[in-house]
Amino acid sequence: MISKIADQHLSRQACIYIRQSTMGQVRFNQESTERQYNLASKAQSLGWSSERIRILDRDLGQSGARTTNREDFKTLVSDVAMGQVGAIFSLEASRLARSNQDWHRLLELCAITGTLVIDEDGCYNPAEFNDGLVLGMKGTFAQAELHIIRARLHGGKLNKAQKGELHFALPVGFVFDDDKIALDPDQEVQGAVRTVFELFERESSAYAVVRRFQELGLRFPRRSYGGAWDGKLLWGRLTHSRVLGILANPSYAGTYVFGRYQACKQIGPTGEIRTQSRLMPQDEWRVVIPGHHPGYITWDQFLANRQRLAGNRTNCEVLAGPAREGLCLLQGLLLCGICGRRLGVRYTGNGGLYPIYQCNWRHREALSRQACMNVASKPLDDAIAERLVTAVTPLTIELALEALTSLEERDKAIAAQWRRRIERARYDVDLAERRYEAVDPANRLIASTLEKRWNDAMQRLLELEAELANFERQTLRTITAEQKRQILQLARDFPRLWTAPTTAARDRKRMLRLLIRDITVVKGPEQKRLRLHIRWQGGTTETVELHLAPNRAEAVRYHDTFVA
Repeated sequence: MISKIADQHLSRQACIYIRQSTMGQVRFNQESTERQYNLASKAQSLGWSSERIRILDRDLGQSGARTTNREDFKTLVSDVAMGQVGAIFSLEASRLARSNQDWHRLLELCAITGTLVIDEDGCYNPAEFNDGLVLGMKGTFAQAELHIIRARLHGGKLNKAQKGELHFALPVGFVFDDDKIALDPDQEVQGAVRTVFELFERESSAYAVVRRFQELGLRFPRRSYGGAWDGKLLWGRLTHSRVLGILANPSYAGTYVFGRYQACKQIGPTGEIRTQSRLMPQDEWRVVIPGHHPGYITWDQFLANRQRLAGNRTNCEVLAGPAREGLCLLQGLLLCGICGRRLGVRYTGNGGLYPIYQCNWRHREALSRQACMNVASKPLDDAIAERLVTAVTPLTIELALEALTSLEERDKAIAAQWRRRIERARYDVDLAERRYEAVDPANRLIASTLEKRWNDAMQRLLELEAELANFERQTLRTITAEQKRQILQLARDFPRLWTAPTTAARDRKRMLRLLIRDITVVKGPEQKRLRLHIRWQGGTTETVELHLAPNRAEAVRYHDTFVA
């Protein structure tokens, strides 16, 4: 070993490269870390002065399979390329790299600049054929070892997942109970999760759920992982991304799923290979075990929620999108009889007073010189509304009863959620009081702190009680027998409900979508005639003939027989 070390090597730096793959290894496998740091003493014994020994340990906790986030390895390669390194010290080849590409690139630079590689087995000069061959084989074995270890661990992981026994971080609303997944015993947490699903069932939009939470002053929990707050339940505002994550998580349907995400490699903006998680389609999930644990919704409700979220997308012409507040009653329901795409809404005139249904996909894609069709919205809306009023009369009583039940259940659930918050606040007050009473009054430093916490808890309780009283006064609906009789009487007159000024356009659209799946608009053989092919939710179809009124120019024009 000493015979290969020359003065030119001793005059340059001796880099001690230290790495372990995970922070868990750094924390618990400290013997390996100590052995790597002891390589500095080995460098001194071989002739390097302490001033020329450089320890590179910023890559502790980083994988050697790639160079991403391995800043010290990048520094080492750069210094070797500039001829500033005389020798690289490492326990074994796998500490430097487990990728043949990174390993052979480093060896090639070492061979050009005359840099030695020293490990526990000996000293190697990559410029010599035999030493370069040995180092190349060591790098190949290191990469093969990584592949074998990874395959073995992944196989065991998959086998455990197929039995539903592989544990992972649970979403909020679930806890582990003797290695089994159970609902969170905290009723306030359960109530918050159930409220999300109930509001989405009624509002049909994730943004609407967030808006209702904010209007009602409700909070949503989350579990903190890692650090000083590990496992602590934190309450805060509900966000749109949280709602989407809850609705897309099959765990809430009592289903155990493995393989929702898959790691895929991509080339980053700097040319590095990065690993990112990619959400897999449902038919590519590796393990699906329905009924694995208690859930908040059923599997059918989960699938319906996913389908509803997909239908709410507004950047696709083949989807209807959610019902909104615009005046166009048939928004999202009309299909073009020429190209099959959905008709969009366009507002024309001063201030957008004249909305029209338009299909301009062929024109936008340069497939045609003109749009497929442009139709004023009012004639179509009036025709479908008239047909709807005559069609739903036998169903009005059932619709009224369902609406009544939905209102009562919603208000009861929200009020119960408020009472759980107040119950938790009372517990905090009692706990603060017991802690204050247990402390020695002479210890004023601790007593004053506990007294302040007690006062803060009582103030918070008073605020919550005031907010609940305000909610019950302004929002909570108490339906009496007389009001129920009036609602049932109103349900017998659906036309009055449909035309009532208090019925918003968004509510009319939602009622319409409960009964009609889509409407295909086809131009008739004659001008100013349309055929509306209605497909009801039950599967039946019917056709409505519509004669459009002539425009102003056509209305004042004389017939050809008079002109002749």
